[in-house]
Amino acid sequence: MKDKQLSVSAIKEGTVIDHIPASALFKVVSILNLDKLDTMITIGNSLGSNKLGKKGIIKLSEVFFKDSEINKIALVAPSAKLNIIREYDVVEKRVVEIPDEIYGIAKCVNPKCITNNEKVSTRFEVISKVQVKLKCHYCEKITDQDNIVII
Repeated sequence: MKDKQLSVSAIKEGTVIDHIPASALFKVVSILNLDKLDTMITIGNSLGSNKLGKKGIIKLSEVFFKDSEINKIALVAPSAKLNIIREYDVVEKRVVEIPDEIYGIAKCVNPKCITNNEKVSTRFEVISKVQVKLKCHYCEKITDQDNIVII
């Protein structure tokens, strides 16, 4: 039998977002505007995972995320993990974590909320991190994970 191997090239500098639920992979691509980047990006979808069943992975060369971008990932893919790569080695591993409060990155579902009608930045208290639920600071409306719109 011929020795066959499929591989994805390693990245020298950048970030790997791993353990993304397969159903959330393209949400992550969208909220981070990865289609606008002109660096090397490798996306794997529906890969086998003992933990998730199927997972997605994104490798980004020369890209490092700010905390606000990591919070966005946490909202749509709370099980995701980030590996920071320097000189082909993993120098840092981070589990994304939803903070206790969210500022300015999600939209309130209440069309009458002040944040949807005036120039007021959104603010939410995170009331559940497992099945993500956000409580609007202004109108107290609850936004669940299926209805989160990242802004």
